[in-house]
Amino acid sequence: MLLVCRFAPDAGEAPAFLERARRAVALLAAQPGCEGVDLGRAIEEPGRWVLVARFATVTAYRRALQPFDVREHVVPLLSEALTDEPAAHERALVAGPDGVTEHPSLLSDR
Repeated sequence: MLLVCRFAPDAGEAPAFLERARRAVALLAAQPGCEGVDLGRAIEEPGRWVLVARFATVTAYRRALQPFDVREHVVPLLSEALTDEPAAHERALVAGPDGVTEHPSLLSDR
C-alpha cells in the first residue's frame, strides 16, 4: 500500500514544514508494517513537496495512524496535503535488484 501526499507550503513556511515533516517521517517509519517513508522536493517547483510511505498492507497503514503520537504529529501534517488527487494507492509493480514483482489487485475491476 502506498500513501502519496503532495504539499505546497507557503514560501515562508517551508522551514517549519520541513521540521514538522522530519518528525512525521520518523514516526510513520517506526510503525509496524511500514516499509519506508520518503519526503521529496520538486526540482522544477521547489515549493512543492511529496511524501510517499510504503506499508505492507492496508491494515498496517490504518494501524500506523492510530498511536497517539502519530495522531498528534502525523495526521495534522497529512491534513495539509493537496486534496485534488487520491492519496492511497495499491502497489501494482515493484522493481528491485531481483527483478519486478507484480502484485494482485485488491480492487475489483470496475
